[in-house]
Parts: sequence; structure tokens; C-alpha cells
Amino acid sequence: MKLQNYAQGRWVEGAEEGKPLFNALTGEQIATASSKGLDFAEMMHYARTVGGPALRKMDFQERGLMLKALALHLISQKKKFYTLSAATGATKVDSWIDIEGGIGNLFANASLRRQFGNETFYVDGDVAPLSKEGTFIGHHIMVPKQGVAIHINAFNFPIWGMLEKIAVNFMAGVPAIVKPATITSFLTELMVKEIIDSKILPEGALQLICGSANGILDHVQSQDVVTFTGSASTGQMLKSHPKLIEEAVPFNMEADSLNASILGEDAVPGTEEFDLFIKEVQREMTVKAGQKCTAVRRIIVPENLVEDVQIALGQRLAKTTIGDPSVEGVRMGSLAGQEQLREVKEKVELLAKTQEMVFGDMDNFEVTGADKNKGAFMSPILFLNNDPFNNTDCHNIEAFGPVSTIIPYKNLEEAIELAKMGKGSLVCSIVTNDDKIAKEFVMGAAAMHGRILILNAACAKESTGHGSPLPLLTHGGPGRAGGGEEMGGKRGVMHYMQRTAIQGSPTMLTKITNQYHYGAEQLEFDKHVFQRYFEEIQIGETVITRKHTVSETDIINFANVSGDNFYAHVDATSLEGTIFERNVAHGYWVLSKAAGLFVDGKKGPVLLNYGLDECRFTKPVYPGMTIGVRFTAKEKIAQEKKDEDDIKKGIVKFLVDVYDETGETVALATILTMVKFKNQD
Repeated sequence: MKLQNYAQGRWVEGAEEGKPLFNALTGEQIATASSKGLDFAEMMHYARTVGGPALRKMDFQERGLMLKALALHLISQKKKFYTLSAATGATKVDSWIDIEGGIGNLFANASLRRQFGNETFYVDGDVAPLSKEGTFIGHHIMVPKQGVAIHINAFNFPIWGMLEKIAVNFMAGVPAIVKPATITSFLTELMVKEIIDSKILPEGALQLICGSANGILDHVQSQDVVTFTGSASTGQMLKSHPKLIEEAVPFNMEADSLNASILGEDAVPGTEEFDLFIKEVQREMTVKAGQKCTAVRRIIVPENLVEDVQIALGQRLAKTTIGDPSVEGVRMGSLAGQEQLREVKEKVELLAKTQEMVFGDMDNFEVTGADKNKGAFMSPILFLNNDPFNNTDCHNIEAFGPVSTIIPYKNLEEAIELAKMGKGSLVCSIVTNDDKIAKEFVMGAAAMHGRILILNAACAKESTGHGSPLPLLTHGGPGRAGGGEEMGGKRGVMHYMQRTAIQGSPTMLTKITNQYHYGAEQLEFDKHVFQRYFEEIQIGETVITRKHTVSETDIINFANVSGDNFYAHVDATSLEGTIFERNVAHGYWVLSKAAGLFVDGKKGPVLLNYGLDECRFTKPVYPGMTIGVRFTAKEKIAQEKKDEDDIKKGIVKFLVDVYDETGETVALATILTMVKFKNQD
């Protein structure tokens, strides 16, 4: 079978002389992959001129719903992915991480639509006041880059590696060209075929290269983004490409790193934490046969517990059945192929020169349901390094398989130093129930790690584990780990957007951003805004309310109703040394009274009060002062209907500006209301 590439809206079959691809369990050839005949420059032009404009026309709500629809479709087709995934050497658990973990990224990023609003762009951060009178302000907007995301992915997660990246660039409004590692690209190809056939994505949003992509970086432009996952050496070579430098193209690198797991001094044998540590390390060594960029390579333990850890871990590893994942009881499959197996063996031989192998054998091990001479199988290998500050190979050499090293430490300071000797890691974990140990370790090691898991019995049942990057948290790390950052919820989306500072009058910036800026022109209508439907409300539309003069009775009554008897409100004899001149009105009374002033009580399109985003009390309000409200439509966010019977509605954010008789603001708040659409179609 010849794998196909998807380029410029059509499937292109690879050449006969393509690279042979093999079943990792049986060694049988299953396909060939070639990119011969593809024009990378034209593919990138197609993405920029067809896919890009189509995605940029969609707002964040539409992009998010597109991702959700794609996730729902792919999860309905998951059985076919599991069937083929076995050929990569994956167990069912391994495949679950790759397939359903990848689809989970689509779901997670789809949910971000609620944080971005109804625009094709994003308004970032707070307003910067730039002038004394408030007529000149600044803000930041983020718009989709007008290029293409080029994703060069690793072999270990042919589905997750693609989906966790394209979910983010699609959400940002940027098309992608995906280059999976060729050795496992047959699984990526299957999923891309399902994606293309679904017709959920606009044309040009996604293209696929199964064979070599040598030369693609020759055609990058300044609006493009390149991401790479794989070995540090390959990443460094790509990162130095002259075209990337010339065009100042963002390059995100996520490299394999020498991640560590640390056993706290309190987690002695007999504690839940000790058992958790052994279980977690064994799992990280054997899931995906150790072929994870986040796998535990260094096991850092108190020197008095080395023997206990070695025995307990060895016992768990000895129970790990290796073989064909389709056979009942098999818990670890093969490596992805013979090429990977040879590389791991070479690294194991290097590591064995400076440290002792205390578990495993490269040649003598049993395989269930398969021929170990044909498949890419290997035994878990456990080393012991009793002199890790001098014998430093374990901090420099990574065997990308089920290989790890036990390293002793004398005190927590040493444990931190040893963790940092990996020269930058994607993740480390510490298993402890001592909060002082946890804090000291985190503060000491965080600068050299992209993520730190603190594991104990309190979170163990729900913890996703040391090796699981999560879509709403950043994934990446400093130094050897590549210095990059991906995922991270909104943060990840913003990597594919250009942040631009805009400056002008509040009215002008309001018109540009579709968000009301304080001090902008306010629009008044005869009809109260609460009697206007979602689509009728205009940004800047303002209700100027009647006024109310504050009395002592207001304060006393609110204290009685609320139970808030804070001295500043009810005890005038306690005000000496405070900022208050006399009994002051409760801030929440001011807000409540403001609601009484701006609310129109008649039934109308407003369905409910949805919440409060911001609230500030900026000036004391005393009895005798008179307050009024400027109530202004600030932002509108439409919501999708959950089902056919649901009401079509949206959220309108209103600025509540409470001011006194001098015109000075005494309180500012943003309230959210749920408002019905007039057109329910």
C-alpha cells in the first residue's frame, strides 16, 4: 500500500520507491510513504490563500463549534483508529492516550470559545490610560496570523501529536500543514482521511505530508509558524534554518528531555505515597514502551531508600508482560520499529558504561504472542547510579524507550540540583505529603521545568499522572526541552495570533473592538435597553438612570438585611485612624441600589442576571450624597442553542458606572445578563 499525501485539495499517492513502513509487532511491511511530486511552495500558497481566509472569516464561536463537531465525528469513528494503532506497537492503553487523548484536545479547545467572544479577533488585557483627561487611551488586540502553521511531529503519538497542535491553530484562525514522522504516518493518514471526508473543516485548512518534507522550510514567510516535536539535535538543526532567521518566523520546539520523578523523604515504605511513587514510575517506564517525551528517565530517591525502591520497582517491572497487545494480559507492546530499537540499544550500551544495570536484559526476556526477533520488542531496563554528580551520563543521554536510572540524594537541596542537571525538562514530579518539602522543591526546580506534578494520596485518584500534558496547561520546557511552549488554553491559541497595540480616543477604540471603552460616546434611546432584544442592542447604548440620595436609614437597613455589621458602616465611634469621615455606605448596598436604579422591571427579552465580572468601589459614599448610574452595553457574546427546544440567546455585558452629585465615579462593575434573540430561527 502506498500512503497518500493531501495537498491543495486532493489526495496524491506517493511514489513506488517510497520509504517502507513496517508493523512494529510482526516486522511485516504494511506501506510505503513518499512525498515525491509535491510542491511545498504551492501547498503553502494554497493554505495562505484558500484555507486562511476561510478560517479568518469565522468568529471564535464558529471555530469552536467546528472543533466540537470534528471531535464528535472522530470519537464516533474511533474503532478504526484503534485497529490500526496496534501496528505501531501500542497497547489499548497506549492507543487510548494517542487517540482519545488527541480528540480530547479538540473538545478542550472547542470549549475555549466561551472565553473569546463573538469576534474574529481578541481584545487582550486591560485598557492603558495614556492621557490626563482620558481622551487618549491604548489597548491590545490579537488577530490571526495570515500564514500557515507547519507542524513537524514525532513518531510516538501519530494522532495526539497532530490534534493537539491543529486544534489550537484552527481556533486561532490559521491553516495547517502536518508532517508526521514517516514511520507511523500510516495512522495519521487514516485520521486525516476521516477529517477530510467529514467536510467539517473549510477547504485548505489542513494538508498532510506523509513522506519527507525536506525543503519545506525554504518557503516560509514571516506570517507562518513552525512547530517541531522530536529529538533536540534535529530541532536545533531546523531552528537554525536561514529562512526562519531571515523571515523571523516563530519556531516552537518541544524536544525529548531527561525528566525526573523525585521521592520525598517523608514517603517511606508503608506510606501511600511510597506505593504511588513505585506505581507511577513503573507506568511511565512501560506506557508506550517508554516512548514518551515526558517519560521518567531519572528516579531520584533518598539514599536510605534506594534499596527499597529498587526492590519494589523491580517487582512491578517483573510483572509487566511484554508482547502482542491483542493477547490477554499483555501490558507493554513494542517500540515503534526496528530503527528505534537499534537507537535505544545503542544508548543503553552507553549508559551501561558508567552505571549498573539492576533490572532487565537486552537479549533475554519473554515475549507473549509474538516473535521478539521480528517485532521491535525490548525489556524494561533499570539502572542504578550511585555517583550521579560525577557519573553524569544519566543526565545527558536519553534512551527513548523503557529505560530509567535510580539516583540517590542526601537532602532536598541535592534532589533539586540533580533534577536541574537534566539541563531543562518538560516535566518532573515529586511524590510527597509534606507541604514544606513540596514548596521548597517547586521553588527550587521550577525554573528548569515546564511542568511539575506534586502527587500524594489526596489527589492520586483523579491525577492524570506525571506523563500527561493537558490541553489547558502549557506543554514545553526550557533548555534541553526546547525552550518552547504549546497548548495552555488561551495561551496556546495566542501563539498563532499577532498582538498589536492600538491607540486612539475611547470612542474610536470602541468602534474598532466592539467593546465599550470607558469615556467613549454613549448612545441613548427612548426604549429601555432591557426591553431590547440581543440583536437590537448596540455597543455604547446607555441608560442614564434617576438619582437617589443616600440616608442613614439605607445603611442601617442594609446592615440588618445582609448581616454585614462591619464597624465602618455601623459604629461611628470606631472610625479614628481610618480613611472614613463618618459611617460609610456598604459597597454592596451601592451596587444593589444601582441595580434598583438601572433595572427595568417589566417582562422583556432579558432572561436573567448571569453574573458579575468586575467590581470596584472607588470613592466612599456617605449619607446625604446623591448617586446615579450610567448603564452601558459593553460587549455582546451570542450563545449556541443546546438543542432544538432551547431559546436562542446571548450574554450582554453592561458597564455599571455609579457616580455622585459631582459627576465623580464611586463604583464600577461589569454585570452579565442573558438576553433573548428576537429572531429565534
